[in-house]
Formats: sequence, C-alpha cells, structure tokens
Amino acid sequence: MTSPTVLYIEDHPDNMTLVRRILQSESYTLIEAKTGLQGIFFAETEDVDLILLDINLPDIDGYEVARRLRVSKKNRLAEIPIIAVTANAMKGDHQRILDSGCNFYIAKPINIQELLDKVEGLISEGSMRLR
Repeated sequence: MTSPTVLYIEDHPDNMTLVRRILQSESYTLIEAKTGLQGIFFAETEDVDLILLDINLPDIDGYEVARRLRVSKKNRLAEIPIIAVTANAMKGDHQRILDSGCNFYIAKPINIQELLDKVEGLISEGSMRLR
C-alpha cells in the first residue's frame, strides 16, 4: 500500500520546511508547489489525496486556486479535501475560504497536532469513501 500523498501549495520556505518535516515524519508523501499555478498543475497531473493551500501566494491567491481546482477537468479534484493554511484570520475570512471551495482552514502559525489530526482525519474519510 502506498503512503497518502499531500500537495502543499506554499511560497514561504520556512512554512514549507515545517510542514515537510511534520508530514514526512508520519510517512506521507509530499508534493511541493511554490505558486498557485504550479499547484494547480500538480493537482491536475499527480494523484493527490489532500491539498494544503496557502491563501497569500505570489501569482494567484489561494481563493482562486481553490475555485479553479473545484471546476477542473480532472473530476476527482471536486472531491479532494482542501485545507487552507493561512494567517488571514479577520472577520469574514473563514467564510470566504469556505466559499472558495476549501473544506477547512488552519491558522498560522501552524499548530502541529491540529495539522496532523485534520490531515489524518480527512485522508481516512477519503479512503473510506473510495471503498
């Protein structure tokens, strides 16, 4: 059985390093994208089980990335869980994140246990749905 694959779309190297260490310590495969467009490309060409998505990206923002993924020609992307990982915690941000197509969000700075719990729970749910 292969390990679950997580795509993390994040332009900040420190955040990428932290999440890489967390997920690899739990035997997840990680695909790293530094821009929104690169993330969309990987989501459409790789087999991913979950997407972690920064909202503030250098090219297109995470809201637009999520919207594009949800209407992708790769039908499976309509169902892949997307977790926004963001410092945007102002009133209205949570609803805007959900409205864009994300399932959940995790605030930065990242709480390691919260991240692991959410990733594990959503990947377990997804594998149960596919049976």
